[in-house]
Amino acid sequence: MFTFRVATLLAVLILFSLNGFAQTGSYENSLSSARLGDTRQLVDLLNRGIDPNTIDEQGNTLLILAANGGHTRTVSAILQYRPNISHRNLAGDSALMLAVLRGHDEVVDVLLEAGAEINHEGWTPLMYAAFEGRLALVERFLAAGADVNLLAPNQSNALMFAARNGHMAVVRRLLQTDVDLYQQNDRGFTADSWARSNGNTDIADLIAAERRQRPAPDRSLRLEIR
Repeated sequence: MFTFRVATLLAVLILFSLNGFAQTGSYENSLSSARLGDTRQLVDLLNRGIDPNTIDEQGNTLLILAANGGHTRTVSAILQYRPNISHRNLAGDSALMLAVLRGHDEVVDVLLEAGAEINHEGWTPLMYAAFEGRLALVERFLAAGADVNLLAPNQSNALMFAARNGHMAVVRRLLQTDVDLYQQNDRGFTADSWARSNGNTDIADLIAAERRQRPAPDRSLRLEIR
């Protein structure tokens, strides 16, 4: 009887160990599938119970990994399992933000259609698009209601990033909005002075001319919303 109980206990322990190994393998395979765009394998794992919000050690979800790699089909497949589309990794980047940064326009379209957040604290998709000079994506975000006056952690708005990096077409487009031309970042730069300090004198002159035509905002006014 004792031998039988020991054998049974060993069998149970082995079963749990094998199950643990299988789960570990599934976890690693899901991350790898998302990174590589192996849609078939990832869907199989999701159907077998892998959490669509599985994250790696950097806080990247399966959706973030697929979006970062530009795998449109994989992104679309993951979205069918209702993941947290606005999750941000340890660096503060969402799937949409990384798709913008890498220039994966099709992935951006899919995520916007699925309701990805565009206005939030910290860096925003519009800021990334302006920073990289991606005019087509800037247009998409403006059409979707992006707030041009949100500020990055260094207190810069989207126009300031475009001006600093010399993206004339993006600057011209943002000047057609109500973007704050008087905003100063944590180094004291405005959009035009930051452009000038980086040798983008044509952009600096354009913004300065536009700023002279606009009244300075009254920063003493504060609207409190409850």
